Amino acid sequence: MTDHLNNAQAQDTLNNSAQLAKALGDANRLRILRYLGEERKSVSALVEQLGLSQPLVSHHLRELRRVLLVKVERQGPFVYYSLSDVQVLNLLQDLEQLAQAVLQKRTCL
Repeated sequence: MTDHLNNAQAQDTLNNSAQLAKALGDANRLRILRYLGEERKSVSALVEQLGLSQPLVSHHLRELRRVLLVKVERQGPFVYYSLSDVQVLNLLQDLEQLAQAVLQKRTCL
C-alpha cells in the first residue's frame, strides 16, 4: 500500500512539474515574469513594456496565475500582478543559465 501511495505522490509531483514547465514554455510568459521580478505591475504597464496586446498579456497572466507563479493585488479599481515567490526569479535565472550552457554545447541544429 505504501508503494502505491509513493507512486501516486510521485506521479502528482511529475504532473505538477509538467504543468509548471508548460506554463514556462512561452517566451512572453518568461518576459512577464522577468518584469514582475523588478516590481509589481499593472496589466497596462506590462502591455506597454512588452509591446503586446492587452488581451494577450491578460491571457498569459491567467496562465501564470493558474500555476501559482504570480499573485494579484487589488487596490480600488487597480489590479497589480507580482511574483508569488522570490524563488520564481531563481528559477528564471537557473533556466536562463541552463539554456546558455546547453546552447554552447550544441554542435548542430
